[in-house]
Amino acid sequence: MQAALVPYCGAPVAPGRIAAAWNLDPILLAAAIGLLAAYAAGVRRADPGRRRRAAFYLGWTIATLALVSPLCRLSVSLFSARVGQHMLLELAAAPLVAYGRPWRVYEALLRLDLPAAPPRPLLAAGIFAVALWYWHAPLPYDLTFTSDAIYWCMHVTAFGAALLLWTGLQDGLEQAPASTVGAGILSAAQMTFLGALLTLAPRPLYAPHALTTAAWGLSPLDDQQIGGLIMWAPGCLAFAAISILGLVRAMRRADAAEAALA
Repeated sequence: MQAALVPYCGAPVAPGRIAAAWNLDPILLAAAIGLLAAYAAGVRRADPGRRRRAAFYLGWTIATLALVSPLCRLSVSLFSARVGQHMLLELAAAPLVAYGRPWRVYEALLRLDLPAAPPRPLLAAGIFAVALWYWHAPLPYDLTFTSDAIYWCMHVTAFGAALLLWTGLQDGLEQAPASTVGAGILSAAQMTFLGALLTLAPRPLYAPHALTTAAWGLSPLDDQQIGGLIMWAPGCLAFAAISILGLVRAMRRADAAEAALA
């Protein structure tokens, strides 16, 4: 009965043992290696280009390390570590993987011919916001510590929503920069708001960390505030940056159209 209550990444870990606390789940490793091998095979049929290949491989490496490194085990002890893991996946790995165009590569590998969908950055931003807020609400967050299925549902849906968003933002820069500006502003605003709520909350919100932070010299509220800041600053900066880039692209497009009419 007790074993069933151990979170997916394992029991909380003490500082002196964190270096050896790797997550070598064979199913996770097999899935990660399988996706990598499939991409490598797919690029032989539909090579997206050297830069896109490099971006995918780097994003795959970051995502895999976020899930198998001691950060996984540390995220059982500290809310801030769990948020850090999420930000690595959603703000570092996801844009790199998205830039590598894996769906087109896998499509070529499977000999499919699916129509290209137009970019919808605002819709993708809304889906990402729902996923982010849902999995950081106290009850769904707590449930990820009681069920491996719920834990992986969190990661798959959150990372999938991030991939969808970054794909929409990247495609939007080329085809609909004004939409990218709006989606970037929406994403920056909602991550800033959620990060601020977590940072400024007067009490700790997450029961799984009530007794696990003291070994790391933190109170549960201190840990939550650090997690809120980790979400607040990087999220705001990343999406504000792409909004500015989209604005520059939109202004250049407007100037080019005006010059063509002159």
